[in-house]
Formats: sequence, structure tokens, C-alpha cells
Amino acid sequence: MNPVRKKRLYIVLAILAGVGIAVALALSALQENINLFYTPTQIAAGEAPEGTRIRAGGLVEAGSVKRSADSLTVSFRVTDNNETVTIEYQGILPDLFREGQGIVALGRVNANGVLAADEVLAKHDENYMPPEVSQALEKSGMMKHYEGGEQEYAK
Repeated sequence: MNPVRKKRLYIVLAILAGVGIAVALALSALQENINLFYTPTQIAAGEAPEGTRIRAGGLVEAGSVKRSADSLTVSFRVTDNNETVTIEYQGILPDLFREGQGIVALGRVNANGVLAADEVLAKHDENYMPPEVSQALEKSGMMKHYEGGEQEYAK
């Protein structure tokens, strides 16, 4: 092999190695920041990894919101009409948070199956629900659509 070809081969191999390392680092960084969505049924079945940050969503169960008198701790249950999961959150809830509302909570499932949330998101208007929540509710048969574009939730 002549010296010019040998030099080109080394350059091509160095570029390929650099691209490979960059892709590996990017995938590693993305994998650490992925928050998978789980329904209450999946969490109750033990499919959600314990101690890993996840997203969970559903409808806030009527009568389940319990606020601590001496702190900002709130406990409530979220349902997808099949199973119910308790979520504990310390902080100020969004203004749009209320019972019967579709929410998404980000946090970690503990050994008791309770989601310790560090962030709670509520829908921002009357016609919006997070896509994962609406798909899970439609799949479970809990959400019915009726005239006027509004949504009604089966009891």
C-alpha cells in the first residue's frame, strides 16, 4: 500500500471512530433523561421500575385529595378506571389541578407502590388532555366524547 492511501485510510478510520464515540455519548446522555409514561394499571401491576423517574397520568379521583395542614404536602389518587395509584407531592399544585382532571405526574415509584412526584402537570384548557393520558383512557373505555367538542368521563 502506498503512503498516500495509507494516510487516507487512517483519516477515514479516525473520522469513523470519532463519529462512533459521539453517537455513543449522545445515546448515553439521552438514555439517562428518558421518562417513560406508565398508566395506573401498569404501575399497580409492577411494570414501572422502582426508583426510576417516570411519568404517570390519569384522572384525579373524586374525594381523594388530602392536603397536609402544616406543610405543602398533598396526597391524591389517580385512576384509569381499572386501577388506582396514590401520588404524593410536596409543593404548590398547578392552578388547573382539581378532582376529575387529567394530570401527568413526574416522579419515582417507591416500595409501597406510591409515586413520590416532584412535578405535577395539569391540562391547560377545556379541550386538552396530555396525549398519553387520553390514549390510556380511550384504551380503557373510560373517556366518552359528546357534542360540542367537550369530554365527559365515565363514572
